[in-house]
Amino acid sequence: MIRWIKVVVFIACLVPLAWLLWRFFGATPRDMSTWGVGLGANPIEKITHATGDWTIRFLLITLSITPLRKLLSVPALIKLRRMLGLFAFFYACLHFTTYIWLDKFFNLHEMLLDIAKRKFITVGFAAFVLLIPLALTSTTGWIRRLGGKRWQALHRLIYVSAILGVIHYLWLVKADIRKPLMDGAILAVLLLYRVVVWIGPILKKRRQTLPSRQAEPAAE
Repeated sequence: MIRWIKVVVFIACLVPLAWLLWRFFGATPRDMSTWGVGLGANPIEKITHATGDWTIRFLLITLSITPLRKLLSVPALIKLRRMLGLFAFFYACLHFTTYIWLDKFFNLHEMLLDIAKRKFITVGFAAFVLLIPLALTSTTGWIRRLGGKRWQALHRLIYVSAILGVIHYLWLVKADIRKPLMDGAILAVLLLYRVVVWIGPILKKRRQTLPSRQAEPAAE
């Protein structure tokens, strides 16, 4: 059953890309004069924003798997997390490729100037770089090589990447900031859940040890 669910989710994850390709090439892909018309006056900007939006969405969906599987008591959801995380990296690669190819035409000098002068690009580039080791070490083999604890510690970089991604989006938008603020609010809830789960056992352990300490007789 989970195999078919993964197939359906995989196809669903490709829908945003299929939509972009359809809008870009239109119903007549052989007619190059019509390419990009379906995406408006600035198709490159539209592609850049769409791939960036879906990168953040897939990061948030990936981070939501852990709380959802616990709250809904559906442990099998964990089997979707790796695929969703890789799709976040996939759309991040499309986002980055659109910038360096369609926007800058591989002009390294202009890209370095952008990274140095425009802080939202610097933050976005950092978020992308942090995703690279996570994608490379997403296999079971890498879990064995690194060991469970070190692998988990490394993959906590997804929290930093997601935070930087939201900041990148917030600094990029100049007028309507509702979408990045909504993404930031969802990310804050997901991170707060993890903080509560992490602190909960510590506080419980302290409460259990406190009465025993109070019950100890005073030293004579």
